[in-house]
Amino acid sequence: MAVKFRDYYEVLGLPRTATVDEIKRAYRQLARKHHPDLQPAAERVKAAERFKEINEAHEVLSDPVKRARYDALGQQWKGGDDFQPASGGGKAPAEWDASGDVSEFFASLFGRDVGRTGRAGRGGARISFPGNDVEAELPVTLDELLRGGKRRISLDGRQDVEVTIPLGVRDQTVLRLAGQGGAGMGGGPPGDLYLHIRVVGHPRYRVAGDDIEMDLSLAPWQAVLGAAVQVETPDGPVTLTIRPGTQAGRRLRLRDRGLPLSGNGRGDLYALIRIVVPEHPTAAERAAYETLKRESSSPADRPAQ
Repeated sequence: MAVKFRDYYEVLGLPRTATVDEIKRAYRQLARKHHPDLQPAAERVKAAERFKEINEAHEVLSDPVKRARYDALGQQWKGGDDFQPASGGGKAPAEWDASGDVSEFFASLFGRDVGRTGRAGRGGARISFPGNDVEAELPVTLDELLRGGKRRISLDGRQDVEVTIPLGVRDQTVLRLAGQGGAGMGGGPPGDLYLHIRVVGHPRYRVAGDDIEMDLSLAPWQAVLGAAVQVETPDGPVTLTIRPGTQAGRRLRLRDRGLPLSGNGRGDLYALIRIVVPEHPTAAERAAYETLKRESSSPADRPAQ
């Protein structure tokens, strides 16, 4: 018996080259949009037919074996054309109720193999589909990047979720919490929660990949003569030796004081030298600078070399 060919790719609005993730995403969007329980009473019958098509298409295209069998039919069939099942196909056995979850076209290809999208039979059909995946932004502090930890968050008034922030995460890292997304319908499993890490700015430190940067302000005499200065780092204070003649813009490296790496070890901490001059020098300071001006080898009317 001839049945109408169904273009499952067209049902989901996908090309024949669609990936597994693209099929999953399209199915979830369409299934939620057309679920009969979410439609006005007058439109539920029409929505139920559309929903059945969506589930049937997903049942085939999400299963590698069924998809390969379906694709083997080739592209010569057009939507709505008559399709003559191969020998051994045809109408399903008497106990099969093709008006339940699947069409005669599906039954002619796969028999009673309904799979996970539902259950058809004389008792009716049970329709279910997974919940939507949820995406959200998770602000993370520098201290959490350095030490990891746990955080309890609440999304859109839902039950609080405990999040583990592992060492090695970076800005735009995505954390997946399985089963913490939108609720499924009809007994379907919940979706997943995807948290996009956003590093919160720090008043003293800047994150640069695996490293941390900071500004180190020096008085002119410290840069010229050299000095030993105490610097605050995320791991506590350290003493840095400033060599005589240190120039503004130079980067001093402190090894293994940056961010933890995903495997082992840490990045580095860099101190960027800035030369700070007094905005309101005392009389003694001004006199000292006047002396420096007279004694300097640099011309007073030329840029410093």
